[in-house]
Amino acid sequence: MSTPSPAPGPNAAPTWREGIEPFLKAFLRGYHRYAAWLVSITWKRFFVLAVLLLVLAAITQSLPPFSYTVTEEVEEPIDLPKLPDLPVPPEPPQPPNEPAIKIEKPQPPASSAKDGVDISIDERGIRIRPRRPDAAASGAASAADAGIVIDLPSSATKEIVQDAIEEARQAVKDAAEARRDAQRTATEATRDAHEAAKAAIEQARQAIKEAGLSGATRRIKRNRVVHWGDFLTDLALIWIIASIIIKFTYKGRIQAEVKAAQATETAEAESLKRQVVEARMAAMQAQVEPHFLFNTLASIDHLIETDPKRASQMQKNLIALLRASMPTMREANDGGPRILGREVAVIRPYLEILKVRMEERLATEIDVPDGLLSAEFPSMMMQTLVENAIKHGLEPKPEGGTLKVKAEIVHGKLAVSVADTGLGFGKAATAGTGVGLANIRERLKLIYGSRATLTVAENPPGGTVVTITVPYKSLEGTA
Repeated sequence: MSTPSPAPGPNAAPTWREGIEPFLKAFLRGYHRYAAWLVSITWKRFFVLAVLLLVLAAITQSLPPFSYTVTEEVEEPIDLPKLPDLPVPPEPPQPPNEPAIKIEKPQPPASSAKDGVDISIDERGIRIRPRRPDAAASGAASAADAGIVIDLPSSATKEIVQDAIEEARQAVKDAAEARRDAQRTATEATRDAHEAAKAAIEQARQAIKEAGLSGATRRIKRNRVVHWGDFLTDLALIWIIASIIIKFTYKGRIQAEVKAAQATETAEAESLKRQVVEARMAAMQAQVEPHFLFNTLASIDHLIETDPKRASQMQKNLIALLRASMPTMREANDGGPRILGREVAVIRPYLEILKVRMEERLATEIDVPDGLLSAEFPSMMMQTLVENAIKHGLEPKPEGGTLKVKAEIVHGKLAVSVADTGLGFGKAATAGTGVGLANIRERLKLIYGSRATLTVAENPPGGTVVTITVPYKSLEGTA
């Protein structure tokens, strides 16, 4: 058998639940207030506020402290320029072929399409010049054209011309040799310069390698912008989506709570109305019964001297009335089951006592089938109708009349009617205020709603007929 743990003392440390309970309560209060505010605003206003929230988040994330500039020292590698590789020097040009010297007659301009040397001999001497394709198109060559000019006298012989040609050939060969020597010298100078540049590049690379600058770094200062407010936009979106969900769900909850509160208020109001009506009925019954009781006792006292037999019968009816009325009043007060047979048991001795008092002026008829005695019927309603029929219909009429109580099933409902042949509804000098019928209507509405009715009509022979129609329900166990 386990022993109960001792209760914590006043100085005991609070548990973690007790520590967070104030925060949970504060959170719940804030949540309910925010949800109630969301439900109270329109969707148009909600979306305008959502757009403003997104704009505010976008602006805030670029402002301090969500965005700021930091100056820091960093190491960065030293980038040395790369020395390019020089191109390979060109090969010296090949010596041109020995120029061909021809002596021929002048040709038309269109035939001078090949390269070579043109030699012209005329009275001015011998003229040697390079052949150009556009020479013929430009007309006769001018004296400024490049070439070799040999002036011969007009009396030159064949041998002289040949010597002149040999001299011209030798001059051309010398010029070609000089040109080749110049090209060779330029090529050698270019090659020497290339070799010198290449050697300088190799020396620079070797110096960088020996100085150890290939992986060197240096420290520099730079400004870096820090952004850590990028989550604000996402947080705003999450907040908007959560608010939409809360607005949908909390509105349904509030509507359900309002409906429940209205239903509770309606039920309480209906219960209060029922209690008020029952209190009115009990008050009316308390006012009627003593008056009726005193009159009945006075009648019994009078009949004891004049007609003991009738006095004994009246006394028996009074005892039966009191015996039947007590359970009916208790049922009316505690809300227990009510049956039509109990109401008939109260009406029978009541009418018998009135018949003794009114003698031949009152005739009664009770038409209630035995199968309907177990039907549910509100208490004290039939007694109120009978009392009104006698007090305001039959007693004021000198010759009296007939009172009939009838119960039947009409269209699936129980219809209980009290008909009299008295003066008619509202025609007697003792006409009431209608409070009794108004209370009956209120009780029927509270108990059955729109399923029960109270109708007042004229009785065809004369008088009034009042009918109460309620849903038919049999209470066999209490019959």
